[in-house]
Amino acid sequence: MNDPTAALIGRYYQAFNDRDHGAMLDLLTDDVVHDINQGGREVGREAFAHFLAHMDRCYEERAVDLVVMANPDGTRAAAEFVIEGRYLASDAGFPVASRQDYRLPVAALFEIREGRIARVSTHYNVQDWLRQIGA
Repeated sequence: MNDPTAALIGRYYQAFNDRDHGAMLDLLTDDVVHDINQGGREVGREAFAHFLAHMDRCYEERAVDLVVMANPDGTRAAAEFVIEGRYLASDAGFPVASRQDYRLPVAALFEIREGRIARVSTHYNVQDWLRQIGA
């Protein structure tokens, strides 16, 4: 495993857990590609910042049991972890929020360019999440 890449992904999830958007955004390229789970693709740090703000309004989440894997040259990485969360405010297209707790296995794929994250693709089972929040 490429240690600088694993450390980069570790810093990304530490900033996520700290809800430190500035630190997260500093780890991304200006043209970062964000593939949203079962959703669209957004490009750029500004779009990512808007996504993070939206997520903070609707969800309180923490990544635990993080495992990071990277290819030998450090240009690709994968992370597997568990999200422990609480659904705080109703999100468009989803059921009404009433502070439901959930715990989901998640996988994320990363592309790394010049020491920064150039792509984040996150994957989890939405049906499992819906079941856990009582939908």
